Amino acid sequence: MRLQLPLFPGYVFVRMALVDRLRVLQVPSLVRLVGFNGQLAALPEYEIEGLKNGLVNGVRAEPYPFLTTGRRVRVTRGPLAGLEGILVRRKNKIRFVVSVGLIMRSIAVETDASDLAEI
Repeated sequence: MRLQLPLFPGYVFVRMALVDRLRVLQVPSLVRLVGFNGQLAALPEYEIEGLKNGLVNGVRAEPYPFLTTGRRVRVTRGPLAGLEGILVRRKNKIRFVVSVGLIMRSIAVETDASDLAEI
């Protein structure tokens, strides 16, 4: 049995026009939209597409503590190609950690060192 958990607990990502903001806010259990100083904030399109592409192509990811410092790398090939993140080691395995600064959350993916390039 394989347990599936949300990668970003408490967050739902939507693509919407600003005029639909009120309609989105009426969704049951929705608390608020992410923003700063009264302005809505959007995740960069490349981050969303990179994560979506990886997950659709079977990349196994899991939530990870939010990271902002460490050895920065870029994925050079595979479903996550182009994404940047931080290289960490865990239990003798290499992990690529993608941090989404807007929501201060990260995910980790096991990867092969040959698929990464230092930035």
